[in-house]
Amino acid sequence: LIRGGVIAAVGQGLSTTGKVVDARGCVVTPGLVNTHHHLYQTLTRAVPGGQDALLFGWLQTLYPIWSRFGPEEMFVSAQVGLAELALSGCTLTSDHLYLFPNGSRVDDTIAAASEVGLRFHPTRGAMSIGESDGGLPPDALVEREAAILEDCIRVVDAHHDASEGAMVRVGLAPCSPFSVSRDLMREAALLARDKRVMLHTHLAENDEDIAYSLAKFGCRPGQYAEDLGWTGDDVWHAHCVKLDAGEIDLFARSRTGVAHCPCSNCRLGSGIAPVRAMRDAGVKVGLGVDGSASNDAGNLILEARQSLLLQRVSRGADAMSAREALEIATLGAAKVLGRSDCGAIVPGMRADLAIWDVSGIESAGSWDPVASLILCGPTRVRDLYVEGRAVVQGGQMATIDLPRVIERQNHLARRLI
Repeated sequence: LIRGGVIAAVGQGLSTTGKVVDARGCVVTPGLVNTHHHLYQTLTRAVPGGQDALLFGWLQTLYPIWSRFGPEEMFVSAQVGLAELALSGCTLTSDHLYLFPNGSRVDDTIAAASEVGLRFHPTRGAMSIGESDGGLPPDALVEREAAILEDCIRVVDAHHDASEGAMVRVGLAPCSPFSVSRDLMREAALLARDKRVMLHTHLAENDEDIAYSLAKFGCRPGQYAEDLGWTGDDVWHAHCVKLDAGEIDLFARSRTGVAHCPCSNCRLGSGIAPVRAMRDAGVKVGLGVDGSASNDAGNLILEARQSLLLQRVSRGADAMSAREALEIATLGAAKVLGRSDCGAIVPGMRADLAIWDVSGIESAGSWDPVASLILCGPTRVRDLYVEGRAVVQGGQMATIDLPRVIERQNHLARRLI
């Protein structure tokens, strides 16, 4: 029973004078939660030259293309990425936008999320060290650090909502140790604590990442993060594929969260994140689809399946159950984003619900309809509700004209090509 965007009751024989949704033949889950994405990248899927590259080479292929984006590219690509997430059962997503060419702003993606209807946790990212200073991004894509911090303040003041059931919360997210200075990392942490918002960045993604940290900073990524104030309950790091035992212990003790991006890690050959070890140590772990230039899909339920498969291929068939994978995709991910009001079907929680029709061919013959969501499908929701409002109905977007948006997206992609 849903009232005012909140789950009022769960059980048999509930009465209402409102609308009744018939979910016979379906499984109802909490809405899935995505803890890491780069929505703008839906415009650069399967780009030649980046298809078979490791992380650093992949970035250097794509930076020049991204430098030609503007506000419309940011808005439309976010609409497409958010719709793709919604159709895969996602009700709450973060986004990491760290480049702002040609007048682009975080506000462009926030406007897209408002139209699509998903609960949104955008992060104001940044890059400040260009090629001429030893960084990876071209100089044209980096910003002055004073301007970055000034705009961080603007975005938080304009959009962050700390209240229960907020549809938009904002975080601060310098891109990575190889694209910003230590000073910016430290200043962003201080500003985030002053504004009481969360912190996010990429960390320990692959062997190149570790080598860069050792060469430039003389320490591993975990030590780098701790020294600059980047551990704690208000911090989550993307990837963490190469965390060692000491870093896992640090994250567990400090309540630092991790966004696990299994498909992206496979696509870029980064490795298998030690999710089993992290979970066993008490680290908060959620799922992330990562950007659609490195996945190249944005289907969150498939990400949950991939997380299970990778832990099993690494640790054995009993390393992760289907129900644990589903928990990581819902309640676990909500905890990573600091959302105690989302991620479970419990009275008092927000009414973010996914309805999966398990009467079709994907799960035909399944003995366990809950496990079948992870092990066999379906991979697309029948209905999706955010704050009790329909975003997907009958397998189709209910909030935007998706065919028209896709047509515009493809036009923009052809223009970039």
